[in-house]
Amino acid sequence: MKQEEFEHVLDGVCVKLTDEANRTAFQSAGQFEHRVREVLQEAIQSDTSIIIDFTPHPQAFPDIAIGRFGVEVKFSLNDTWRSVANSVLETNRIESVEKVYLVFGKMGGVPEVRWGDYEQSVIHVRTSHVPRFEVELFTSRSLFELMGISYDEFRTLQMEDKMHHIRTYARSRLKNGERLWWLEDTPDAEHTLPIQARLYTSLTTTEKIKLRAEAALLCPSIVKSGRSKNKYDDVVLYLLTYHGVICHQARDLFSAGSVANPENDDNGGIYIERALKLVEPEMIEAALRMEDALFVEYWGESVQPEQRIRRWLEKADAIARDWTPSKSLFLSIQ
Repeated sequence: MKQEEFEHVLDGVCVKLTDEANRTAFQSAGQFEHRVREVLQEAIQSDTSIIIDFTPHPQAFPDIAIGRFGVEVKFSLNDTWRSVANSVLETNRIESVEKVYLVFGKMGGVPEVRWGDYEQSVIHVRTSHVPRFEVELFTSRSLFELMGISYDEFRTLQMEDKMHHIRTYARSRLKNGERLWWLEDTPDAEHTLPIQARLYTSLTTTEKIKLRAEAALLCPSIVKSGRSKNKYDDVVLYLLTYHGVICHQARDLFSAGSVANPENDDNGGIYIERALKLVEPEMIEAALRMEDALFVEYWGESVQPEQRIRRWLEKADAIARDWTPSKSLFLSIQ
């Protein structure tokens, strides 16, 4: 199959999937990826030499191999064409694939499925456990253009050489007051910090509230007794590894008087309870917006966006000792 023929197949696949999504939106990445496989198999059934694997290695890249072409599948419940993608290492690369495409299912806003050239869609590199690409459809300039190297050249480099390009790119994006974290050169090293770092105290009030709400949602352990050790560890790690924000005094995010009692009244009460009540709207918004992968990582389970606050309350009730979160928080949605 020629490249233009395969791209024509992708056109038809995306039209069909978009039509299906507008009738009944896909609810999960797994469901969507499986359906992409099915529709692709239907579209190429006349070519008996190609059989799509429906039980691939879970970390295989790209997700779907179709002869010399490959499709990496991305999915979002939000109204965005951007997503974290595969590891820069590409340890489980399917070597028979020569050309990779991206098929993206966007369920937020008006549901739509589109495809793009994978190389042109990679727009950034970030780190959580290992350096990972970020992809976005319809961007004007790819990461590889910014780094001055093609994707095919980059992917065949040793990790030491890949990190040289990544560090150069990262330095070019630093703003005043930002510093580049040390990034490991060796192939077997894992890096758990983001490329750029900022101090929490330097953020705007709006950004502080947004991050406080996200951290509180992902880390219900903050409702533990004030005497509990390590109750803020996950908060600190989340802010650092996902936002590049350093917080010297994590407890002050929720228990400082300026946070829990900004009016400086004399009403008393539990400071963590008061602090959480003040960010209830932002936590509800975060629950609907944040990617499911974060909840799998921090909660150990996948939870539908509209159920996340209720699940958070269940977790918080099981952890808190001196009060019951569900009796005072999020009363309007219980």
